[in-house]
Amino acid sequence: MTTILFICTANRYRSPIAAACFKRELSQRQLEQAWEVQSAGTWAQEGLPAMPDAIMYARQFGLDIREHRSREVTAQMLDAADLVVVMERDHKEALQLEFQSSRHKLVLLTEVVEGIPNDIDDPVRFAKSDQAVSEICRLIQTGFEKICAAALRGASG
Repeated sequence: MTTILFICTANRYRSPIAAACFKRELSQRQLEQAWEVQSAGTWAQEGLPAMPDAIMYARQFGLDIREHRSREVTAQMLDAADLVVVMERDHKEALQLEFQSSRHKLVLLTEVVEGIPNDIDDPVRFAKSDQAVSEICRLIQTGFEKICAAALRGASG
């Protein structure tokens, strides 16, 4: 089974939405049995629900994250993942420093899909909730094959 881990800061907005969107893409292609999809946060408090705005905007994109509960990223999660997809360059840098054995697995969502390392801004800090959800879903839908290929390369390496 190939494992992909989506990471943002608090694991209450961007990464749960990314995980839900990726799961939907897997389901539409009838591939969900071959994949494990998780999310976590670099500064997450365990067990909190997704942000109310995240739930609302996710629903507008056909995603249901009401049952999501936040988790802080651990070395075990990173070790188990074939690919770790982060939302900001700061996430990537912090994780590379703290978990050096997983450096090769870390990639920005924009980087894996478009080849350009751009941040997906935290909607809680920048009040761009609908834009963040739209951007995450667009990147996962258009870059689904690239994300899968990167994860499968990690699984075989």
